[in-house]
Amino acid sequence: MNLYKYVSNAINDKLGFVANLETPRNRAFGDFSTNAAMVMAKSTGKNPRELAAEILPKLSELGFVADASVAGPGFINIKLKDDFIWAAAKEPHNTKSEKAQKIDLDYGGYNVGKALHIGHLRTSIVGDTFNRIAKFLGHTTKSYNHIGDWGRPMGLIIAWILEYGMPQSAEELNKMYPASTARAKEDEAWMARAKEITAELQAGNPEYRKIYDDFMKISLAQMDEVLKKLNLLPFDATMGERGVAPYVAETQKILEAKNLLVESDGAMIVNVKTDEDTAPMPPLMFRTSSDTQTYAAADLSAIYYRTKTDSPDVIGYFTDSRQNLHFQQVFRVAKMAGLTNAELFHTGFGALTGADGKPFKTRDGGVAELLDIIDMVNDAVRTRVKEAGKELDDETISAIALAAVKFNDLLHDVRSDYVFDPNQITSFEGRTGPYILYTAVRLNSVLKRAGEVSDSIMGQLSEEERNLLIATLDFERTVQTAFDNRATDMIANYAYDLCQLINTFYHNCPILRDDVDAATRAQRLAVVRIARDTLASAIDLMGLKIPEEM
Repeated sequence: MNLYKYVSNAINDKLGFVANLETPRNRAFGDFSTNAAMVMAKSTGKNPRELAAEILPKLSELGFVADASVAGPGFINIKLKDDFIWAAAKEPHNTKSEKAQKIDLDYGGYNVGKALHIGHLRTSIVGDTFNRIAKFLGHTTKSYNHIGDWGRPMGLIIAWILEYGMPQSAEELNKMYPASTARAKEDEAWMARAKEITAELQAGNPEYRKIYDDFMKISLAQMDEVLKKLNLLPFDATMGERGVAPYVAETQKILEAKNLLVESDGAMIVNVKTDEDTAPMPPLMFRTSSDTQTYAAADLSAIYYRTKTDSPDVIGYFTDSRQNLHFQQVFRVAKMAGLTNAELFHTGFGALTGADGKPFKTRDGGVAELLDIIDMVNDAVRTRVKEAGKELDDETISAIALAAVKFNDLLHDVRSDYVFDPNQITSFEGRTGPYILYTAVRLNSVLKRAGEVSDSIMGQLSEEERNLLIATLDFERTVQTAFDNRATDMIANYAYDLCQLINTFYHNCPILRDDVDAATRAQRLAVVRIARDTLASAIDLMGLKIPEEM
């Protein structure tokens, strides 16, 4: 049950108007509070506290209200009945949206011929989590890994292979693009050659296509290795610039028919600036002066292709925030040209920094590869486990490290930068992934030792039980709000807050101790199972794995 929505709708229906429903900071005052009397006082001319007193009898008629009282200048505090909380909490979460949508999601965006690096971490984790949230809500999603596989980097790599031979491993391939780029900066002829190869590749040169196809196999296998280690859902389509290249001509014809394309110094552009723009808004470049495909052309053609193929209601992108302007341009042109009727959104994420606030680097000052990051965090977990005098197998270590990396990323507002510190994120205390997993493992252990849990328990709730069960009833609202606001951090923060309440309950409400009577034990076990099931759902939305032990 979406408890907030249920209670809010019931109160508004009872009073005949819409009032705000809030959760008091001090739960001793009640489970919810409303400013209904203060809102009504404006139109009736009555004193808010007097009006609140008149409203109380009406609220008491609602079947779920145990007590209603007036506080402060006219707030009404509401306490829910225990049996209502029990009945609602025992029901499975119903998170299906009222109207299911078809959603195309574009994240990943890895570059062919390069190792995935720390800059790809957030697009992978945030995009995958949003995909899981959308599916959980009943939407139909199609995830695209829009790989960079058709621009000048391909020409630089092929030029290097022509001179030095085909790579035999991902490690060899990863060195080719940086080496060729460095040479191009000093050698104009080499850069000219790379540009020529890029144009001929896009035009269908069979020799270059053969080289391209061969090193693509190495690069895609490397991507798959990282995706598995991050426990990401498989992409529904790995289709980038090359995949949409056949649709560029069709897209161009549409732009021409709308008289949007303008020639500028040999390039083809679209002017997107409007009179309302106060910040600089440069034109979108559709075709370069050397007649090669641009990123903008690829993204516009992808929108055209996806609309034509998938008929989505929504097309969403998760990329580095440095692409914010690019997507503003692309979205404007897509709407100007009528390429799609879908809602278009772009979530630009912040960067990972070191403790010094600068972009996170390896010890030697280089860009950290994702596999290196994963290994680094695994090592940090092993060190912590050893210091604690424990022995855990590699699978458990990997699950803890995965939680450390992903939870830390999701915990922060996606648009903000955050500090990446392997030692801090692997702590078993505080706002960390290991803390979340440890709480889930503890609950599973209690239930495993207890055996069967009764479904018929409906006794009086203690403060800790009440707070925890009401928190589980806020899960559905949290998931829906996270989806509506494209705010994956809401899931991580909800999981942490839930774990805080779980551990408060666990410490203050003994469960399996010998001095706990059977009825109390049964009731507390029922609370444990409800909390465990809700926490497990949140953990799954984040793509984490709960180990057997920690």
